Amino acid sequence: MEEKRGTTEDRASAGDPSDQSAERSSASENNAADPRRNRLKLFNKVMEKSLQRLIADASFHRFAKTFHPFYKQNPQLTESIHKQFISQLQTAIQDDIAQIMEEGNLHCKLEELDLLEAAAKESTDPAWRPSGAPERDLCSFVVPYYQQQRQYLRRELKKLRKENAALAQRVLAGRDRISQSEQRIAADVAEWRVGPVSCSILEAIGSLSPSQNFDHL
Repeated sequence: MEEKRGTTEDRASAGDPSDQSAERSSASENNAADPRRNRLKLFNKVMEKSLQRLIADASFHRFAKTFHPFYKQNPQLTESIHKQFISQLQTAIQDDIAQIMEEGNLHCKLEELDLLEAAAKESTDPAWRPSGAPERDLCSFVVPYYQQQRQYLRRELKKLRKENAALAQRVLAGRDRISQSEQRIAADVAEWRVGPVSCSILEAIGSLSPSQNFDHL
């Protein structure tokens, strides 16, 4: 009896295999769900693993085998060159990956995919599936886009027409001001010509002659 109790207690302390398998499956599901929720982490892990495999393939043994005559003459220098080569190769690959992510704006796009996936899980609407007719699927996708573009162009056209009408009113107002200014100038000139002061000035100018003006020179 004591031995049976000991075995049962050992099993209890060790844990039920079914419970352990359930916990392992739930843990694996959680671990598998985390990268899906964050595609950026998954991308970084994939790039890191790929870089590690590439560096592992460029081992010193393969490097020395490729440059065997040089390795035979100077093994230490060959090892130093290999270390420098691995360091520069790793840095260059990391820089290229960072440049690709920056040019493609992968950070924002991967985060947008995560948000779209989260929103799709919350929505109860059925997901879109192709109908089997490419023409119908293309029309169902393209027609709403063209309708939105047409509405946008109509709004822009309406805005431009309003701006053109306002500019036309400004031009007409400017023309009216110019015509009024011309009328005032013409009236002032006519009044100046008819006035007594202008007549006396014209008579004084007419009484002068060029010989009288230049005799004293």
